[in-house]
Amino acid sequence: MKNIFNPLYSEEILNRIDKLNSNAKQQWGKMSVAQMLAHCSFFQDIAMGNSFPARDWLGRLIGGFVKPIFYNDKPLAQNMSTIPTILIVEEKEFETEKKKLKQKIITFQNNGPEKCTIHPHPFFGKLTTEQWGKGIYKHLDHHLKQFGV
Repeated sequence: MKNIFNPLYSEEILNRIDKLNSNAKQQWGKMSVAQMLAHCSFFQDIAMGNSFPARDWLGRLIGGFVKPIFYNDKPLAQNMSTIPTILIVEEKEFETEKKKLKQKIITFQNNGPEKCTIHPHPFFGKLTTEQWGKGIYKHLDHHLKQFGV
């Protein structure tokens, strides 16, 4: 499984983000491309330890049992539910969100696993830094595929 902490894979993700344009249409889901970038940016904040959404009851109940879907080799399901606090419904500006996300990915990769959050994922619970690295790559890959890149 690819890991965002590997410079080769973070560069791949950054190059794919550069292929997006403001008119890109989603192949599933409801978010626009700018909303998707903002969503991914907010998710980076969680992994970087800058945001701490509370765990909900369902995550506490089953999150630990299903957490391998976050970091295993299988693609994430289309139209999978998301953490309510990072569900983006307001309009966003494409170029601003693109720059913000790219900078967060670069910072996360440069900081390395030792600066990854130790706070639990809001649904899956406690993750190792390797699981976060794989999960971040998988999450970004999922949303980039959503927009055809």
